[in-house]
Amino acid sequence: MEIDLGSQTEVLPIHLTSYLKRKFDNENIRVVARPKKNDSLEVYIGEEFIAVLFIEIEKGRRTFILELPILDVDLAS
Repeated sequence: MEIDLGSQTEVLPIHLTSYLKRKFDNENIRVVARPKKNDSLEVYIGEEFIAVLFIEIEKGRRTFILELPILDVDLAS
């Protein structure tokens, strides 16, 4: 699966997975396609969903935005 970036070079989830594994020093991170979406990806640690990865293109530059929701019930544990 590739992310649709229009005329931009396609980005494979494996490239983003490799980057996030290095950045967060965690080999359990994986980036996968979102069902019925081609403009973003899902990020998991193991089997746990942790974030959505969006792509913004402005002035020919791509920015990857990692949206990591934290629920108040998760903070209590």
